[in-house]
Amino acid sequence: RAADDVRRRFGRLDVLINNAAIHYDTGSRALQADWTVIRKAFETNVFGAWRVAAAFAPLLGAGGHGRLVHVSSEGGSLASMGAGAPAYSTSKATLNALTRVLAAELRGSGVLVNAICPGWVATDMGGPGGRPVAQGAAGIVWAATLPDDGPTGGFFRDGKGLPW
Repeated sequence: RAADDVRRRFGRLDVLINNAAIHYDTGSRALQADWTVIRKAFETNVFGAWRVAAAFAPLLGAGGHGRLVHVSSEGGSLASMGAGAPAYSTSKATLNALTRVLAAELRGSGVLVNAICPGWVATDMGGPGGRPVAQGAAGIVWAATLPDDGPTGGFFRDGKGLPW
């Protein structure tokens, strides 16, 4: 319904920021998985973002220079992943994979698709002691305002590439 409303009112969408995350399950282990937590994490962290991206992709392409930004986490990086937080880390790794797939599918449409890790940010989920929200958001704004020849299909924090 939201995509239909944007289509009727504006005919296009310039920027879509998919920022959803639940279940930072640091005390959990994959071999003693709470499947309810894992399912909920994937529903929000992957399937919700995927559905929203699919619904809005035609509108992002309509203007010829759309930006799709997935707010991810270095916790989803295979290069640094270890034990702990299995629901969160595997769902964010899947979101990173989706970023690559969507970037390839939208290549040539003018839509740039990237995943951004804001770092540990002092939010309700992140808790106290993290980066200020404005500092974490700066990388997201960077990705949302990339020039037309900017990167697509990448994983970044503070405008610098991260290993997948």
